[in-house]
Amino acid sequence: MQGIWTTERIRAAERKLLAVTPDGALMRKAAFGLSVHAAKMLGAPSGRRVTLLVGSGDNGGDALWAGFFLRKRNVAVTAVLLNPDKAHPQGLAALKRAGGRVVPVADSPQWIRKADLVIDGIVGISARGSLRPDAASLLEHIKAPVLAVDLPSGVDPDTGAIDGPAITADRTVTFGARKPVHALAPAACGEVFLVDLGLDLEDPDLVRLEAEDVAACWPIPGPSDDKYTLGVTGVAAGSAVYPGAAVLSAGAAVYATSGMVRYAGPAADLVRSRWPEIIATGSVTDAGRVQSWVVGPGIGTGHEGREVLATVLGAGVPVCADADATTLIAQHSDVLDARDPDTPLVLTPHDREFARLMGSEPGKDRVAAARACARRYDAVVLLKGHCTVVAAPDGRAMVNTPRGSWLATPGSGDVLSGLIGAVLAAGVDPWLASGAAAYVHSLAGELAAAGAPTSSSGILGAISDALRTLHWRKS
Repeated sequence: MQGIWTTERIRAAERKLLAVTPDGALMRKAAFGLSVHAAKMLGAPSGRRVTLLVGSGDNGGDALWAGFFLRKRNVAVTAVLLNPDKAHPQGLAALKRAGGRVVPVADSPQWIRKADLVIDGIVGISARGSLRPDAASLLEHIKAPVLAVDLPSGVDPDTGAIDGPAITADRTVTFGARKPVHALAPAACGEVFLVDLGLDLEDPDLVRLEAEDVAACWPIPGPSDDKYTLGVTGVAAGSAVYPGAAVLSAGAAVYATSGMVRYAGPAADLVRSRWPEIIATGSVTDAGRVQSWVVGPGIGTGHEGREVLATVLGAGVPVCADADATTLIAQHSDVLDARDPDTPLVLTPHDREFARLMGSEPGKDRVAAARACARRYDAVVLLKGHCTVVAAPDGRAMVNTPRGSWLATPGSGDVLSGLIGAVLAAGVDPWLASGAAAYVHSLAGELAAAGAPTSSSGILGAISDALRTLHWRKS
């Protein structure tokens, strides 16, 4: 798992390291790593032009020292000082010694437009809010690729929120450890690279699963397995109005593992015709034994849907409650009385469903919002969005950074719920199962799209390809 730490903890770790490190050594190490990435972006750096956008903090110092190292590679470097009186003195002196040019903001547009690369060193991880007007005025002149120092200026480092003018980077080089912004604002950060400074950091505040983590936990049949040992997934979904939800959710469970899938609901004939390997019945009371339930997609929010939800919650197995099930829980909280408190529950709201559950939308800090919801309902909460956040009642949190926006299509959530249910049935920890399912879901979306919009049926059909990709990476 890839660890992510809040800026407060990173600053504390930096202070400890600075106390035992020669003055300026840490900044020069960070800046040298930054300059290496800048040179890679330039290709053949000699004779190329780089413009530094330099603020008053340490990020400005990093940019100036990176300019010093780039001058050693015969790169023409121009520094735009947004606050000349507060520019990092040692970094500025080093750049000038190396032959770098320094210009005020008023003269900067021509140098920004001429640049082959712009390095954003305007603000660092201590800053909050959007860019100030003088810095924001420079954005319209940027034509070249942008390399951000630690994070794109104007983006909140702990929430990834963008409230106004901000840098959009092609690449971000961060120092010491990854910050929440790198996972929560991928479109602003671009590709993120880490320069290790040797910070002493314990358990991360947030994690992001990598391919190897998902492959390791995903249920794959072994020599002694049969149709029962990898788990039996129950799917209670669909209605006369929304039969497709049943097909998508049950189909995802079929593709996810080699375990058995049982469907219960009014779309039994359609599900059976589409998936002959599924055992389909008309009622959850007739479904037979399962190791997990997926409930909610397309079941409606009336009396019948509420009865189905209560029956499933009382079955004593892990439950993934999606779509209409989350609305029913929000409207009729007493339905949760049917649940054994020791039985795992996964809730999968999007923002509007979250607002029904919690009384307000998640807001800017989506990680904190998901954690609060997980505590209130004593459930794993998978908060859908461009970046999916998964929080457990004990405070664990992970984020799944998307591969584009291909999952923004009707029925995509039904596919995700089927994936979660299948992994739950295999006995995987609900928090990990939800995060792994979100990873496979987004990978399937990327493969199905192949650069163009796709449908949920396309995402469903790409699940096997996604799992093959994971297996290849694992081996």
